Amino acid sequence: MRNRDRGRMDVVNVDERDSPEVRNGVFLAQLAAGERMSVQHFRIQPGSGVDDHSHEHEQAGYLVSGEILFTVDGEEYTVEAGDSYVIPGNAVHAATSTGDEAAVGVELFSPPRPNPPWSTDDE
Repeated sequence: MRNRDRGRMDVVNVDERDSPEVRNGVFLAQLAAGERMSVQHFRIQPGSGVDDHSHEHEQAGYLVSGEILFTVDGEEYTVEAGDSYVIPGNAVHAATSTGDEAAVGVELFSPPRPNPPWSTDDE
């Protein structure tokens, strides 16, 4: 294991974090977090997703593989591997993995969001 205590820098490897299934076919791993943003790794199986929800956090992401259909304030957006995106804070949004393979990516939240509001732990 690499040295994780680097003074002012927090280093977190996705392979060293649990990736619980927070919804059917939706897996999240909470990664590094600072005072003003947090990083999350996600994997969404084809056909799975997250229903409409909103939160104060601005949400920026990068999709490594797969395809996601986002609905943001009633408008649909298709995001493919290699695309990045930003969802404004307080926007009502949903996401569904629509490709033939799992949608895998990384998202940043500002301010930090340690647990999603739709997580099964929060219901």
